[in-house]
Amino acid sequence: MKKLVIAVFAALLCPMLSMAQFNISGTVAENSSVLPGAGIKLKNKGQSVIAGTNGRYEFSNLPAGSYTLVVSYVGYATQEKTINLSANTTVDFKLSALSFLADEVVVSATRASKNTATTYKDLNRAEIAKKNVGQDLPYILNQTPSVVVSSDAGAGVGYTGIRIRGSDATRINVTLNGIPLNDAESQGSFFINLPDLASSVDNIQIQRGVGTSTNGAGAFGASLNIQTTTRRDSAYAELNNTYGSYNTWKNTVSVGSGLIGNKFSFDGRLSRIKSDGYIDRASSNLKSFFVTGAYYGKNDILRANVFSGTEKTYQAWNGVTEDLLQTDRRHNDFTYDNQTDNYQQDHYQLFYTRNLSKTLTANAALHYTYGRGYYEEYKDDQSLAKYQIKPVVVGGTTIDKSDLVRRLWLDNDFYGVTYSLNYTPKTDLSFTLGGAYNEYKGRHFDEVIWAQFANYDASQSARHIYNDNDAFKSDFNIFGRANYQIEQFNIFADLQYRNVYYSYFGKDEAGNPAQQNARLEFFNPKLGLTYNIDAKSNVYASVAVGHKEPNRRDFTDSNINTRPKSEQLTDFEFGYRTQQDVFSLGLNGFAMLYKDQLINTGKLNDVGGQTRQNVPDSYRMGLELDGRWQILKNLSWSATATLSRNKIKEFTEYIYDDADPSGKTFVTNTYKNTDISYSPAIIVSSEIAYNPIKNAEIAFITKYVGKQYLDNSQAATRILPSFFVNDVRLGYNTSIAGIKNVGLSLLVNNVFSTLYENNGGTYPYLYAGDLSRTNYYYPQATRNFLLSLNVKF
Repeated sequence: MKKLVIAVFAALLCPMLSMAQFNISGTVAENSSVLPGAGIKLKNKGQSVIAGTNGRYEFSNLPAGSYTLVVSYVGYATQEKTINLSANTTVDFKLSALSFLADEVVVSATRASKNTATTYKDLNRAEIAKKNVGQDLPYILNQTPSVVVSSDAGAGVGYTGIRIRGSDATRINVTLNGIPLNDAESQGSFFINLPDLASSVDNIQIQRGVGTSTNGAGAFGASLNIQTTTRRDSAYAELNNTYGSYNTWKNTVSVGSGLIGNKFSFDGRLSRIKSDGYIDRASSNLKSFFVTGAYYGKNDILRANVFSGTEKTYQAWNGVTEDLLQTDRRHNDFTYDNQTDNYQQDHYQLFYTRNLSKTLTANAALHYTYGRGYYEEYKDDQSLAKYQIKPVVVGGTTIDKSDLVRRLWLDNDFYGVTYSLNYTPKTDLSFTLGGAYNEYKGRHFDEVIWAQFANYDASQSARHIYNDNDAFKSDFNIFGRANYQIEQFNIFADLQYRNVYYSYFGKDEAGNPAQQNARLEFFNPKLGLTYNIDAKSNVYASVAVGHKEPNRRDFTDSNINTRPKSEQLTDFEFGYRTQQDVFSLGLNGFAMLYKDQLINTGKLNDVGGQTRQNVPDSYRMGLELDGRWQILKNLSWSATATLSRNKIKEFTEYIYDDADPSGKTFVTNTYKNTDISYSPAIIVSSEIAYNPIKNAEIAFITKYVGKQYLDNSQAATRILPSFFVNDVRLGYNTSIAGIKNVGLSLLVNNVFSTLYENNGGTYPYLYAGDLSRTNYYYPQATRNFLLSLNVKF
């Protein structure tokens, strides 16, 4: 009878125990020194916390069961402990300094941390890999706050674009391992030149606003700090193949040696991406490779990266005119067989990191990038004089116009050195000194490779160079940053000096072609304060000043008297962050105040590009949300939202009369308090993920982007309509004897076949006093899929 009572009591008690909620808490330290900022996560549970200023951490309201805790901290060996939780439990960790450095120190000088008063988002390798099924890197970032992406070809392969807080790629500073990726002249980042880069990326930090001091052109919307392959301790081989709509293929082979003799590692990747594109003839043929090798010593790291990409893309950058959207959404203006863009870019990077002492770490890097290529296009009824070709006389008739094919070439070299010193005399105090010196040399030359009528000896050379000029740019910067933790407060100050010299072929005071030069100096201060409410939550506020030089077209489209001014941005950020057991939340407010922001004028230059002008006062203000809720053990919801107001206080539009070859006849329109173009007032994203069985996932992904104006007049007739798009992602991973992982994923984009455009443009046309305007758009694909098979050995 006694045994029966005990059994009944145990049966009644078990459900109660299973329903009970317990806590795990403890400290993270090295010997007697605590390690604030250490990361603690529950393995395979999706929960993580950060150790507070006293080194303490806590997980609350956990059901009874088995848990594995993983603790990591830069410069220390990762440690794991497994416990069976049936009561409140204390688990302390004593970390040991690594016998070799971690790769993270290479980019640490230009990155924000949890206690830094900077608005940022981190993506790790697993998050990137889940979304990397063949589309370009901007599409992998599409679910992060304030992001809008676009695709010329309509399906995310080929030429793609990204805007953050309404700022385009020329205002988003991109670095690879701390080395600038933005083109020195156009200031844009062209990920098409490095296809499948995501397969060699370990992690990405997106800083919105001015962000921390870094290398490269000024960040006027955001910074993308990308770190490529880091040390993987075990050898591996991986095959990744994707097939999808519009005959899209992605084939990737990756291999790695793991850590050899606790000293060396080698990794390599070879990729190919091909697609016909959603838009007619918008095909892409992309290839790339990535090779890296590293030496790990007790106090130093030496790493070399060599990677390259080539692209051949049929042009689709004209978009589709408004009148064709309803009848021929996949229309492409270009019909010439070789209307293509062709480019290759080779990168060489060498990094050395050394612990000079327990408190001082030094980083140095040498880099060289060689880029070359052209785009080829057919032009009809062109004036021969424009191409420096004499008129042709045929049967007594003088011919001064001809159909022709031209190539516009770019051949450039970019090289330099970056460095940083990190001094940590105390656990609550650190100093960073960093900077870079880079040089760019670019040759621009254009040639006619065929003409119906030509007055040059085509039998000797089928090519006629009609434009040939060089550009040179140097960029020096130095920055210092101090970070101090006092009680629950963290204070940082960041000061940067930047000096830019640019020599280019432009116009003199009289408007005549001549070599010109400009030297610009910038001082960019930043100050921030963070208050740690507890180990899981903080509030922060910062103010940062950024400056940005005009780009190549701004210089070449003006003369020395009309040259645009540099832009200035004062960025205020304030927010709240919390990382709880089942949810995380970030709320951020921003006010970006511009002086002399450069915006489109409405006038086109000689290659059809928009010319720009300064506007004295403009601003962006808004609120951002970034959250994740673990609703159930197998159900989670991630969401972002941005509400913003983006205004120009006064803008004057210039429209030139094409009937006047002197360029002196034009009309002007002045607008006040108008919306900045391509700046939606609302951006929302959502991802609901459900795990029906172990290692399987179903995700429903949503993106809503509010209406955008195509120019700065805020005219109702020049709008990019809002769009609401839904995707579904299915994934399953398993292991088979001899194979570490077999992963199968299916991404169905635009599952409801919504007709929408995520980019567009407009230009005014004045001829003999008659004004007309043309809108053009970039239609995106209806329902389409990408099916991927990943095999890891």
